[in-house]
Order: sequence, then structure tokens, then C-alpha cells
Amino acid sequence: MLACQIAVVSHSSEDQVESVVLSLGLWVPMGSVLALSTRPGRQNSPFPQDRPLSRWDRRDGRLPNPGSFDGLHRNCKDVFPQQIEGVKLVINKTLSSFFKVSHTFHLSAVAPSSYRFHAEHLQSDTDSKETDTPMLIGEMDSSGSLNAHSLFHLSEKIRAKAVFQTQQAQFVTWQFETEYRGSDFTAAITMANPDIFRESVIMVAHFLQSVSPQLVLGGELVYHRGRAEEGGILTLAGQYSGPNWVATLNAGKGGAHASYYHRANKQIQVGVEFEASTRTQETTFSFGYQMELPEAKMVFRGMLDSRCIIGGVLEKRLYPLPATLIMGAFVNHRADKLQVGLGVSVG
Repeated sequence: MLACQIAVVSHSSEDQVESVVLSLGLWVPMGSVLALSTRPGRQNSPFPQDRPLSRWDRRDGRLPNPGSFDGLHRNCKDVFPQQIEGVKLVINKTLSSFFKVSHTFHLSAVAPSSYRFHAEHLQSDTDSKETDTPMLIGEMDSSGSLNAHSLFHLSEKIRAKAVFQTQQAQFVTWQFETEYRGSDFTAAITMANPDIFRESVIMVAHFLQSVSPQLVLGGELVYHRGRAEEGGILTLAGQYSGPNWVATLNAGKGGAHASYYHRANKQIQVGVEFEASTRTQETTFSFGYQMELPEAKMVFRGMLDSRCIIGGVLEKRLYPLPATLIMGAFVNHRADKLQVGLGVSVG
């Protein structure tokens, strides 16, 4: 989920700000968080994803909006498989055009088994952005932890988000974001965990600008203030798009993150990622691919990285049943670990 617990560490301000960026779901250089058990898969935002934009609006010749900052590497990350472990059953139910619920049962051998209830109140087909209809999403698990998200369209170009998370009975995250989307740029500011008594706050600013039909430039500034420390991290970003490929680079004092996405044809897509951290002095290289077989109603995603991790996930639509079978396996040869998963999604 977007909301994650804010980690506080008693090290230098640079390390603390880097931990804060991790908790907000923003990009940071790779490190120990890229272990096998936490391999990031596709980014599953609770809100509708931005549709892939053509880098040129041929109708009037104007540059398009570059989208959100956290979506710069989305094309590449969507190619990689999402790790699955244990046995999982997901039951989705659409109650109306604007209300959906789902139940998730997960039996795991490496973590406690759990149950999650998920509810979404979305805009119906008859609603528009001018009706100020909020999008509300909530999820609660068997331990009592809650994730709540809300999205409000304040105007055609301005939208606001709010995120709250509890760990059982304790509040751990409260986050507010405002985003403005112009004709050819996007600006956003996020405030997380403001605390007057502890005199602490986390501020994140994003800006992206389309400078040509193919090129997008921008940056991210993360600022953290507390009683004993204060610091910030500046990251610059750029993205260049071709007819069927996208190259993206984030670089800053903490390291670099580069990705390349290429769509070979209608069935095959590939992605390459490179991450380097100046703090941990580690680098990682990952290769992923996706192959679609429409006639067989199957999608296969596989990956291989420099840490000797190999994995793959197969999704098979069980037509005519309203169900999808998911099978996956990940092997870490260096750590001699194997994780196998089986899942069924109904609805």
C-alpha cells in the first residue's frame, strides 16, 4: 500500500531522510530492502493508474501532461512479476457501479496467515470530476490494522489525497498530498506525520515538465525536520520516450535508479532496471519480461537479477469461469531460498 510505517533511526540526518523516503513509497537507492522477501513487484496503487500518454498530442500540437513523479518507472516495473508465496484466495464482488469489496485469505509458511477485507467507493460512470464525488478506499486485516485512502478532485486540474494507517490500535501514518496538473507539467507537495508536540514533519515536493514531445525533466525534494535532526535529499529525474520504448533516470546524492522499457510486439514486453546506493555501496541489476498469449488467456512474467534471484508468475484465466489461476516461484540461489505460491482470484 502507499502508506507504510515511518521509520525513525538514530543515525545521521541523511540516513533518516532516506528511511523516511522509503516509508512514503518514493524512490530511494537500493539496499537491504531489496531482499527476496521484499522484492517489489508491480506498483498496485489503490487509485486508477494514469493511462499511458502519447508523447505528442497530434490534435493540437501541444505537449502532453507528464503524469505523476511516482509513475516514471511504472512501465518497466509492471513487466516484473509480483512475488507470491503460500496459498492465496481472493474473492472480488462488485455491488454497484461505484462500490466494490474483496476478501483475501492468505496461508503462508514464512509469515502469519491473515485475512484482509477491502472496500472501494469509486466514482460511478455517471459521475464526473466536477461533481466532487470522493474516492474512498479502506482495508483491514485480521490483526486489526487499517489502511484508509481518499482522493478528492477539487477541480479539473487539482486533486488532493489523504492516507491514514494504523498498526493495530496505534496510528503510525497520516499523510496529505495536493497535486496540480497543468497542460504540460505536474507539481505536487506531500506532508507526512506532522507532529506539533515533537516538532517534526516530513515534506516532499515533486515537479515534472514536458520539454519536448519525447523528453520529460523534473525533480524531487524530501525534507525532514525533527527535534534532534534536520536534513533533505534532492533527486533529479529525466525520461525519454520513443515509439515503443521508455528510458528513465533518477539521480541524486543518495544514488541512482535507471530503467528501460521496450515493447517488442503485442505479446512481448521487456524491462531492465539498475539501482545504485552511495550509502550502502551496493548495486543491483534486474531484467524482467512479460509474455501474453491472448488465445490461451495466459500472461507470464519472469525476472532475473544480479543477486542470483530467478522468479516467474503465470496467470491463467479459467474461462468460462470468472476466475484466474496464479502460480509463481522465486529462487534465491545465493541464499539457498525457495518460495512457491498458488493463488486463485474470483470475480
